[in-house]
Amino acid sequence: MPISDLGIEKPRIYKAKKFACKSLKGKGVHSGIRIIYGYYENEDIVEFIEIYYKGDKKNENRKRILRHYKSCL
Repeated sequence: MPISDLGIEKPRIYKAKKFACKSLKGKGVHSGIRIIYGYYENEDIVEFIEIYYKGDKKNENRKRILRHYKSCL
């Protein structure tokens, strides 16, 4: 699912929510793990940004994302 309200056009920033983790047995794709990544469509490159457990924090670190991609604004 794209994160559209960051104001960053390239790369497109996505949040993967349905991510299974074997260490969290019995949870399957409802593990609460979130992966944030940037996708450069023209180059077909995926750039890892952040991984976190929803039980530890509610949302991605938007300040860090914006700081890293400020030249893309």
